[in-house]
Amino acid sequence: MTELPQGFTVHVGNVGIKDESNDILIIHCAGGATSAGVFTQNRFAGPSVDISRRHIASKKTDAVVIVSKNANVATGESGHSDAQELADLVATAVDAQSSDVIVGSTGVIGVPYPMDKIRDYMNRVSAPFLDRSAEAAATAIMTTDTHPKVATSLIGQASIVGIAKGVGMIEPDMATMIAVITTDAALDPDRMDQMFRDVVAQTFNALSVDTDTSTSDMAVILTSGQAGAVDEAQFEAALQDVCLDLTRQLAADGEGAETLIVVDVTSARDNEQARKVAKAIVNSPLVKTAVHGRDPNWGRVAMAVGKTNEPDIDQSRVTIAFGGQEVYPALATNNTLADLETYLASEEVHISVDLDIADGHFTAYGCDLTDGYVRINADYTT
Repeated sequence: MTELPQGFTVHVGNVGIKDESNDILIIHCAGGATSAGVFTQNRFAGPSVDISRRHIASKKTDAVVIVSKNANVATGESGHSDAQELADLVATAVDAQSSDVIVGSTGVIGVPYPMDKIRDYMNRVSAPFLDRSAEAAATAIMTTDTHPKVATSLIGQASIVGIAKGVGMIEPDMATMIAVITTDAALDPDRMDQMFRDVVAQTFNALSVDTDTSTSDMAVILTSGQAGAVDEAQFEAALQDVCLDLTRQLAADGEGAETLIVVDVTSARDNEQARKVAKAIVNSPLVKTAVHGRDPNWGRVAMAVGKTNEPDIDQSRVTIAFGGQEVYPALATNNTLADLETYLASEEVHISVDLDIADGHFTAYGCDLTDGYVRINADYTT
């Protein structure tokens, strides 16, 4: 079992949204945690996002509550009232202020919370909690995930433990899916906020499963500070490792996915151009289906590069490779194509593109597109 860092405890349970498994998570930090977060920019953002944006502005958080399988999005004023009441109920349970509670919610859109069930359940919950299991926390927030997602790292006496969920409706815009990162390293609040945003830009914001930005996306970090000060550079590197690990787990577990796709774009004009090209490739349905079909159709990658319509991209200077095997401009032979078909059957496929312009670079993470994705989403509410 992976334990959360010093100062954090967990409560999980079933309020009746899921048939049997746990559907509510509370992470509590007695004495309060320093916090930072980023949230979806979707214009249909749910009440949980609105409330959490306001509450995290103080950079102090006592508890995070996440409801799974019900997004409580597009539920009108009553939905906002229900989300606020959930924060109030959790605050009472952990003896905190409602403004120090972060609310997350994930699942079906347009369905109100079952408030009678939530009230009845929460009236029987009170801190202190005894559990510290990261796996229990990660399992409680799953929707169509096939397994819980946990990642850890150590910096001296301090630890970082992250959990995340999300396998569909993922194309980030300031955040993606739901992730909670906990640590006991003592950090300056403003510096932690900036580090987290920088890391999110290279990890969670580099992930795309299906180009759809969720209405409930959030990624937050909380520290109890109980392990004392750490070297900031080492902490940021460890935070990057944890968030990248979670990003890769999320991409590999995309709805119906069988293959993790990693796209490296180098020698771009700048990092933003590299990001644009990498996302165009990893989001292309034609590229995703080619990988799924074990078809080394590099022409689809060339198409995706070209459709970005970046004026300084010159096709005569571009190099494309699958798994380190150059396919353009050195056109593949029949033997090479056979080798690439074998390579594309791997659990992880790397596509690299060198634009030969300057030194911009970006790596994007995604997955193949399968009939499993269609079935899951065709039947999601039925």
